[in-house]
Amino acid sequence: MITGAHIIIYSTDAEADRALLKDALELDNIDVGGGCLLFKLPPAEAAVHPSDENDKHELYLMCDDVERAVRRLNGLGIPCEPLSTQGWGLMTRIRLPGGGSLGLYEPRHARP
Repeated sequence: MITGAHIIIYSTDAEADRALLKDALELDNIDVGGGCLLFKLPPAEAAVHPSDENDKHELYLMCDDVERAVRRLNGLGIPCEPLSTQGWGLMTRIRLPGGGSLGLYEPRHARP
């Protein structure tokens, strides 16, 4: 029934954010025209959490060693929030050039 997911990141500087995903995070991509890149993502999982509001969604990328990833990103001049330990993993947020951010974490929970 479901064959995949399409995630959209809205940005005030889409070109710079695309460059970060392509060059710093090294995500494979294709140009579908006019510089609009579609990025291949690794396997994903989805969760539904209780909330007092609807239409609130978050995007987290996962990695095997978040401390190493932060060192690499910082070395490229990409700021990351300080690491924080959560019950489900060790996390940070990557600051995007367009002003937004992406969550990045090393999972410590069971994976489907």
